[in-house]
Amino acid sequence: MQKRPFGQTGWQVSEIGFGAWAIGGSWGDVSDRDAEAALNAALDEGMTFIDTADVYGDGRSERLIARVLKSRGRDGIVVATKAGRKINPHVSAGYTPAAIEGYIDASLRNLEVDALDLVQLHCPPVEVYYRPEIFEALDKMVAKGKLKAYGVSVEKIEEALKALEYPITSVQIIFNMFRQRPIERFFARAHEQQVAIIARVPLASGLLTGKLSAQSTFAADDHRQFNRHGEAFDVGETFSGVPYEIGLKAVEELRAVAGSVPLAQFALRWILMFDAVTVAIPGAKNREQAAGNAAAAGLPALSDAQMNAIRDIYTRLVKPHVHQRW
Repeated sequence: MQKRPFGQTGWQVSEIGFGAWAIGGSWGDVSDRDAEAALNAALDEGMTFIDTADVYGDGRSERLIARVLKSRGRDGIVVATKAGRKINPHVSAGYTPAAIEGYIDASLRNLEVDALDLVQLHCPPVEVYYRPEIFEALDKMVAKGKLKAYGVSVEKIEEALKALEYPITSVQIIFNMFRQRPIERFFARAHEQQVAIIARVPLASGLLTGKLSAQSTFAADDHRQFNRHGEAFDVGETFSGVPYEIGLKAVEELRAVAGSVPLAQFALRWILMFDAVTVAIPGAKNREQAAGNAAAAGLPALSDAQMNAIRDIYTRLVKPHVHQRW
């Protein structure tokens, strides 16, 4: 597992990390046993970056991470969490220094640490990016020793670009073969400012595993069922905002480009072709999925022909549905 520098922190993190949304909730039932097995497998394979949030299972994801790391040690592991999505209604006015600090205090308890490695504002309303006092409050919490660094998780490119006006450490953004716009407008700016990029939803909610079909069904508590059209949160979080049938059609063409390589690993390796990306964070619900994700880091670089073919599939099938929306 290769490592990449995480912004200006001095941290070196694995280029494939562990996305811990699935072990918290909203992805169907995942037992504690399977969740812990997935985490342990990821760490055994050399992953050193774990991404979670306070709302993943109302703290369940954070507590599971704490339990696993307590049993095996935290040395060399960076745990990133997020705060803000508990604000209800989720509007800019709810983002106050006191509210954010309260969520940070809860995450400190859940993760059983004295200081959080990285706290990210969790896809806040766009107005929050125009309120410097929120970022100043995060600076004060760094000074207090409650967190070591902070960043943002965004929905839109425009939010990511605005966030770069503040002294952030990282930006988490949806980036995968179905969401390529960050290449055009964001990567160079972030790289120039030495801001780490965390590529989330790297497998488009499972579409880019190649294991879904028109007959696939999802549990009632799986966001791929209850947020298919953006009923609960931004539709771009589910299947990357790509209409399901269009995504399946594109996947069939991508299979031919991937050849004998499992499509999920091929999709992750494509992300790693971009030097601006610091870490991709696929989720895993069991040991096998975690090990498969890690294996992507060992694949050879994609050829120019493969990169061009992927760009063509995106341009023809996917781009009209997503490119200007996010």
